[in-house]
Amino acid sequence: MTDLETRAAPTRAGALRRAAPALAGYVAVRALGLLALFLWSASRDKSAYTLLTARWDALWYVRVAELGYGYEVRLANGDVHSNLAFFPLLPWLERLVAAVSPLSYADGGFLVGLVSSLAAAWGIFAVADRVYGHRAGVCAVLLWAVLPVGIVQSMAYSESLFTALAAWSLYAVLTGRWVTAGTLALFAGLTRPVGLAVVAAVWVAALASFARDRRAAAADAKDPQDAPDTPVVLDTPVLPEVPVTPNDPSAPEAPTRPGTRFRRMLGMALAPLGTAGYVLWVGHHTGKGPLGYLDVQAGWRNGFDGGWAFARFVGEKFTSFPAALAGVGLIIGVASVVWLYVTGVRQRQPLPLLVYTGVVTALALCASSYFGSKPRLLLPAFPLLLPLALALAGARMRRSAAVLGGVAVASAMYGAFWLNGSGPP
Repeated sequence: MTDLETRAAPTRAGALRRAAPALAGYVAVRALGLLALFLWSASRDKSAYTLLTARWDALWYVRVAELGYGYEVRLANGDVHSNLAFFPLLPWLERLVAAVSPLSYADGGFLVGLVSSLAAAWGIFAVADRVYGHRAGVCAVLLWAVLPVGIVQSMAYSESLFTALAAWSLYAVLTGRWVTAGTLALFAGLTRPVGLAVVAAVWVAALASFARDRRAAAADAKDPQDAPDTPVVLDTPVLPEVPVTPNDPSAPEAPTRPGTRFRRMLGMALAPLGTAGYVLWVGHHTGKGPLGYLDVQAGWRNGFDGGWAFARFVGEKFTSFPAALAGVGLIIGVASVVWLYVTGVRQRQPLPLLVYTGVVTALALCASSYFGSKPRLLLPAFPLLLPLALALAGARMRRSAAVLGGVAVASAMYGAFWLNGSGPP
């Protein structure tokens, strides 16, 4: 078990009280974003609610909920856009909401998005608080809220649902709840293709835990007199107020509890079932075998080419002066993402966070199409924000509040402008 696993987790009521400042700040930021969207849309005679629930991917999810799988659009250039590209958990939830209430499928998607965004904010706080302390947790949530693409968190899209499942799965890993981690990874795998990142985090963390157990057992067998007599730390309702950094040598290593190895293996077994189950079902449904889902994505001209197409896209921006500014902005954006990840490594973020963030970032930046959607695809990579959260947590509260407040206003205006545009987010 890691040193982070030995720290006791609070009760649900205590955890909610502890997260309350972060959640209140998150609601305030998102309310500002929605207000800006509704005012901007009204000035252009558009329906803000339609923009949130009935455009682009939101329409595809509603079609899955309403008609099931099999709907497709054949374009003049021969491309086939099939709704099999969209994973099923969000449509299932939309159908469930519509079945138990008078709400439509689109309304259900909006409701799921709102609830999931709160769950995601709480999960992000729980992870950041666990690793770096309360103030860093609050800052991490607020930074996630004020992202330029933050308006997506309030849409009938799957990003908020996926981020909630991923964040709580990572928290379960950090606290040694392997079955919970695997179950949440399973559902994340039914939400988006990037569910592979959650599976990878669970598997790598579990394998690392097995390796530590073997090393500890070997050390005890070699010199039992030097084996620490450390009791197993059970769950208590108290979480230390003092921030604890990853791999803190002052945190004791607890021995493995009976049954922990079985729970780890069970969590590992559960984690990939969502992604693997849907991909295999698509292959069976299309008659193209295990690679059928890749054919579906190819119909959307989407794939994974290691970032070559994206690099060409950026390079083409330098053919004219106005476009060159956009190219410079893209390079700065990618460099910032890489810098944040490297900083997280240097700050010794826990291994499951690094694995999860690395896979999400790689899949987002190395996809071969939909380049304008890359900021949205990076939205679940919340551990990238932890270095910035630490910096804000170490600054004076007035300065941190001024920075976050200014960015929140800019984010709200940008989100309103962006969503009223012609292209998808």
